[in-house]
Amino acid sequence: MTRVIHTADTHIGYRQYHAEERRLDFIRAFERVIDDAIDAGVDAVVHAGDLFHDKRPELADLQGTVAALARLRRADIPFLGIVGNHERKRETQWLDLFEDLGLATRLGEQPTVIGDFAFYGLDYVTPSYRDQFQLTFTPTTEATTAILVAHGIIKGFPHGDWELDSMLEASPVSFDAVLLGDYHEHEIKYIDDTVYTYSGSTERVSATETVERGYNLVDVGDTVSITHRAVPDTRRFVFTEIDLVEAEGTEHVKTRLQEYDLEDAVVIVTLQGAGEPVSPADIETHALDRGALVARVRDQREIDDDDEASIAVSFADPDRAVRQQLEQERLSDAVMQIDGIVRDMTIADSNVRDRVHERIKALLEDDPTALDVPDEPVDDARDTEPGEPVSVDASDEDTQASEAPDDQDDPADGTTEESPLRNVAGQASMEDYL
Repeated sequence: MTRVIHTADTHIGYRQYHAEERRLDFIRAFERVIDDAIDAGVDAVVHAGDLFHDKRPELADLQGTVAALARLRRADIPFLGIVGNHERKRETQWLDLFEDLGLATRLGEQPTVIGDFAFYGLDYVTPSYRDQFQLTFTPTTEATTAILVAHGIIKGFPHGDWELDSMLEASPVSFDAVLLGDYHEHEIKYIDDTVYTYSGSTERVSATETVERGYNLVDVGDTVSITHRAVPDTRRFVFTEIDLVEAEGTEHVKTRLQEYDLEDAVVIVTLQGAGEPVSPADIETHALDRGALVARVRDQREIDDDDEASIAVSFADPDRAVRQQLEQERLSDAVMQIDGIVRDMTIADSNVRDRVHERIKALLEDDPTALDVPDEPVDDARDTEPGEPVSVDASDEDTQASEAPDDQDDPADGTTEESPLRNVAGQASMEDYL
């Protein structure tokens, strides 16, 4: 029997809530998956994209990733991966650097055989390109089970828009299982005779991700068997919903928080019902004084019925409608990031100006033209909308939103985009990597 770990969406380098401890949490979660792989003696670790949260990870995060992959190599456990939308760069990827160092294998159209498995890879494909390429996987007789590793949210799963199963009908390889990344919850579905599964993220990228984080154990014997396991010792989140009634306000919320151990936790307080006006800053300060690492208050109480009638809209998700409209405009990725900060309900109003100022300063230091109107429409790789539980970009509690691939041409405009399947011709220089 062959056994591998399937993981994805580790988002190493994400400084969630601008907290250094949260940045460290993401690399620690990845290290715990590596620990489990070594302890279990699996045959391989397979990563389905978004290893990093950003295509420009900090040196400390690169060092931590290299150290974790080196431990896998010493244990003689291969690390196989593909490129997700968050980390995707033009042509040369960080995964290529790890492969050159002997720490990883970047999956593609040629099979990588591990025991009974033949693995193939499909990097993140922009929506505008999905109908314009053909799958050219090379069949093999060296393994009994063909596995595809891919990144994107497919139809049949929440918020899915990618008809990957239809694409695979034309593939020269018939796949027994598809190991997926991009959706942050664990899911398994059978489509025809193929099992499709998301491992979920290894840390909470959004406050909407309330269930425990984990990865998949994939076994093959007579059939493919998938078991989900929790990542041990991730950062504790305290989620509390408080239904306020008349005359209840800030002090009542503080009293309710006494019921919880907040030490070193990320505390998310959701207010519902009616009650008095509440000061989020007072509640957050109270939680921090009791040892919380981070505290956020989300006031979801209904507005007055008379006012509600005057602002009724004809669609269910106004944030999604706004996002769809913005994506049709010629806006730079930097402007889209700033828009995300302004509309992020997890950021207190009093902090929005400072957050925007910090982000603009960082963007201009990195690229003086970051705020310029692009010559061509930006093909934004963000594939979900604000408020959706799977979203990384939309529900980021940080200004460090994913940068869309800024240098990939859109085939719909008549230009040429690099195939999502790896072009293995030639070697890149170290300057290209960095």
